[in-house]
Amino acid sequence: MATEEVNKPPSLPPYPEMILKALEALNEQNGSNKSSISKYIESTYGDLLAGHSALLSYHLNIMKESGELVFWKNNYMKRDPDAPPRRGRGRPPKPKDHLAPSSASTVLAPTTRSRGRPPKDPTAPPKPSKAKVSSGTGKPRGRPRKMARPTGGLDGAAVTAGTTTSPSGKPRGRPPKLKASLTEVSVQQ
Repeated sequence: MATEEVNKPPSLPPYPEMILKALEALNEQNGSNKSSISKYIESTYGDLLAGHSALLSYHLNIMKESGELVFWKNNYMKRDPDAPPRRGRGRPPKPKDHLAPSSASTVLAPTTRSRGRPPKDPTAPPKPSKAKVSSGTGKPRGRPRKMARPTGGLDGAAVTAGTTTSPSGKPRGRPPKLKASLTEVSVQQ
């Protein structure tokens, strides 16, 4: 910003002052947009710097953030001290309650919680062990284990047909097609 003031001709006032004069002179009800402010400044103060539009944008943003100007619907206007602040879109932020330093010493400091499961307390007494409760049926819980495949061939025909047999003795899958055997019919005369 120091280089801006060195290169500035002595006849130009500071940019914030030029912006405020432009807003007063234009006196639009809903404020003035950046291009109308720029055109007014160019027409009033003929000799401007090469980076006029960049400087204007910079100073408008600074004045908007400091609260001198209000930016609403792409227009800049002077802040009215009696008007309530305009609410933006979305949910308003929660108010931040900070403890005073004097009350912080009397109340325990809030602990910050980390993500995930908290670590076990080493000073806590051990929990009593749970006794296993049986269901009374004598069967173990859950899915039964797979039976081992029999290694000896139960049925030679099933193996040759490409099907395997289950422990119950029935072959698994679709039964093979039976081929009709041809028999000779003898004719007696």
